[in-house]
Amino acid sequence: MSNPPTPIRESGAVDAERFRREVVAGGQPVVLRGQVAGWPAVPRCRSTTSLLAYLKGLDTGGLVDAVMLPPEADGRIFYNERMDGFNFVRNRVTLSAVAEQVVRYGTFPRPPAVAAQSALVRDCVPGFAAENQLGLVGESVLPRIWLGNAMMTPTHLDEWCNVACVVAGRRRFTLFPPQQIGNLYVGPLDFAPTGAPMSLVHLRQPDFARFPRFRDALDAAQSAELSPGDAIYIPPLWWHNVESLAACNLLVNYWWHVGTGGQGGGNSPFDCLVHAIVGLRDLPAPTRDAWRALIEHYVFGPQEAVNGHIPVARRGLLGALGPEDAARWRAFLAQRLGTPGR
Repeated sequence: MSNPPTPIRESGAVDAERFRREVVAGGQPVVLRGQVAGWPAVPRCRSTTSLLAYLKGLDTGGLVDAVMLPPEADGRIFYNERMDGFNFVRNRVTLSAVAEQVVRYGTFPRPPAVAAQSALVRDCVPGFAAENQLGLVGESVLPRIWLGNAMMTPTHLDEWCNVACVVAGRRRFTLFPPQQIGNLYVGPLDFAPTGAPMSLVHLRQPDFARFPRFRDALDAAQSAELSPGDAIYIPPLWWHNVESLAACNLLVNYWWHVGTGGQGGGNSPFDCLVHAIVGLRDLPAPTRDAWRALIEHYVFGPQEAVNGHIPVARRGLLGALGPEDAARWRAFLAQRLGTPGR
């Protein structure tokens, strides 16, 4: 990278009320220094041997998804050369088995990269959640664990709010605002190594001849390096590149939809995107423009202009939707989508 990115805004540890009022409501990424420094896991995972012992003591034998990359991949999760597959193999093993691999590879001069990714804590080390509680999100938001050696997860996005907490090792986060999507050269939406859409540009070795607009993305980038006990809040749809920098790294994260108290309620804005691509993209340009005007008005415009002139009792879909209303409209959509010819 030619110019260093802007540092991500930082704060000390916050309580749940301040987290909701200032951090989440602010809509910007924030590093929360020392947010989980009081977790018992942080001092118990200071060395690879103590980390292995700690996880073995909590491991119930549940299997987790793990990936392994050959040394020549340099730890970067990506596609293979023909882009018809990926540059890693998957396996189902216990979390302790991954930790043992990490410890063993720590003696290699150029080790393979190995990681357990997005494993639900309740399914493999449920005692971890009882001992190490975040307190910023609802109890229904389930923690996930990420364990591995040095590795890079390319720039990708998630549709949820995200709090990521570093327990061991170091992680560098490089973030791009959602508006940078046109400069990131995003790959397929339905075929990605991480399951989420990701940029095809190598953050540390960008090919500007092939990806010239990425220079503009770098100008908008924000970055921070986190140590054990630190956490970061990443808002929905912020693109983020995550680098695990140490020989052994452990992170726990929490995903949830804002405004749902941790309950997704079956709603996924990504479903709306897929439906819009299928239903609108191939329409004639004037028709697409007309739909753009309708969507801008009904979804993104001021609600007073949408329903202020309609009696409250008659606003229907344009009014405030409770859980039962939302469920009814989801059923309506499911029926229409399941009807041939629709």
